[in-house]
Amino acid sequence: MIDCPLQLYPELAEGLRSGSRNPIAIGSIKQIMNYFEIFGIPVQLKVDKNELPKKFFELSRKFHPDFYANTTPSEQNRALEITANLNKAFKTFQNPDETIKYVLQLKGLLEEEEKYQLPPDFLMEVLEINEKLMDAEDDPEIKLSLQAAINNLQSDIYGPVKETVEHYQEGITTEKELLQVKEYYYKKKYLHRIQQQLNGMS
Repeated sequence: MIDCPLQLYPELAEGLRSGSRNPIAIGSIKQIMNYFEIFGIPVQLKVDKNELPKKFFELSRKFHPDFYANTTPSEQNRALEITANLNKAFKTFQNPDETIKYVLQLKGLLEEEEKYQLPPDFLMEVLEINEKLMDAEDDPEIKLSLQAAINNLQSDIYGPVKETVEHYQEGITTEKELLQVKEYYYKKKYLHRIQQQLNGMS
């Protein structure tokens, strides 16, 4: 299960729009499902990281513990909880793969520690790369060849899901399309491990 951050209710959204530095009415903010609501953005597979820091710092200021020093212990704890979840959300959205993972979890399509079965044709391709890795440590040309193979494979697996990842629409993107993104996520995760091995030889 994913963590449950807190929703930006109308009172909070209005406070942010007005630029008020007064404490938000914590009691009006209730527990809900996802990180996107705490940032006030639509569910998406690819978050615009250019706009993210501004929203993050706005929210961080609103929920800074200093603003709640004179409130009840319950409100102080709620503010700390919101801040913790805000930090988790920001960290997740900074990483494209973690964002995809989070959305798939949100939709009930991916479980933590899931044993996902990758297609045989993909496994054959990465097996060939793995075999060449054993001979690559002292051979710069083999390393370059392997890097090119990894880059090409990454491009190949992204192509079929590019439209879904970059233009996801809540209620329109289908479960079938999301399951294709899930396969892409696990393929890329596998390639990332191989890339780390190759990087370790540098």
